[in-house]
Amino acid sequence: MRRIYLIRHAHPDFPLGRHMCLGVTDTPLGPLGRMQVCLLGEALRDCCDAVFTSPLTRCRETAEAFDRKAAVIETLAEQNMGVWDGLDFDEIRQRWPELYARRATEHLLVPPGAETLREVRDRALPALARCLRESTGDIAVVTHASVIQALLAEACVVPLEESRSLRLPYVGFAILSCDRTLRMETIRRPAARLTPMLAEKLLRAAAPGEHVVAHCRAVADEALRIASALPLTVDRELLQCAALLHDVARREKDHARLGAAWLQELGFTAAASLVAQHHDLKSETIDEAAILYIADKCIQDDRRVSLEKRFAESEKKCLTEEARAAHATRLAQTINLRDAINRLCRRELVL
Repeated sequence: MRRIYLIRHAHPDFPLGRHMCLGVTDTPLGPLGRMQVCLLGEALRDCCDAVFTSPLTRCRETAEAFDRKAAVIETLAEQNMGVWDGLDFDEIRQRWPELYARRATEHLLVPPGAETLREVRDRALPALARCLRESTGDIAVVTHASVIQALLAEACVVPLEESRSLRLPYVGFAILSCDRTLRMETIRRPAARLTPMLAEKLLRAAAPGEHVVAHCRAVADEALRIASALPLTVDRELLQCAALLHDVARREKDHARLGAAWLQELGFTAAASLVAQHHDLKSETIDEAAILYIADKCIQDDRRVSLEKRFAESEKKCLTEEARAAHATRLAQTINLRDAINRLCRRELVL
């Protein structure tokens, strides 16, 4: 019996950040998608003997999770969505309100010029048969939501009209067994224990820039230095991982919130909570979140500096009275936290 790992591609880089009806519109993966590929590699890298992929970039980049060249199968491409293909959903709702509303309950209804789900099934099944024919052992097939729904409907003996419930999240995968017929065994998402080594891989996968990587490493070292001096129980591995990832979304607006959301999506809830607070701390309790917060404030670029120097530099970026007031409040909170840490350590640990 052979196994098929049927994998939906990772999160695309939606143009202008708006969710779109991609269909056959080609787009690469975004930072979250590249992190998901890293996690997929941790989970499934050695699971198969051959890899097949849709020709679209988001799938070919997802297939890079495996340490072998993926064969491109044209008929594994996503459903062509006709006149909707490449449009964002706000525009679709405005231009085709009735059709868009009906699509919520009529799964087989398609926009003008689009490929039907039956047509997708009729090319996807031969494509899967070709993948099996051209390989031995277990295989990975990286493709799209509609293709996977059509194949899972066949494996689960579910009418296409009811296949919406079989939709996988980005980088989710179904494991099928194949003897004479297809049978679905399970649906999963890639998961791994977050370690400092994996945290750095994820950071590099997001590609925030080498200067950000250097800053995150320095903050992680500073956080561990502070934690080692404190007479408190601290989850040092969690702290180090969160410090390495705290600026993973540094190139994006509201990067603390977005970085935390990415980590939450990857399943790293505890690290996400710390990353969310590295810019604005919720509490002055001295815990992992507070240590990461103060460590970040002690590091300018990749060098340790005094809090006064760091805040003097950041104040130059405050262009409004509101921003300057928020900056002053954050400085006061940080000084209070520094003093509390130094009292606990009975020395000037943080300058």
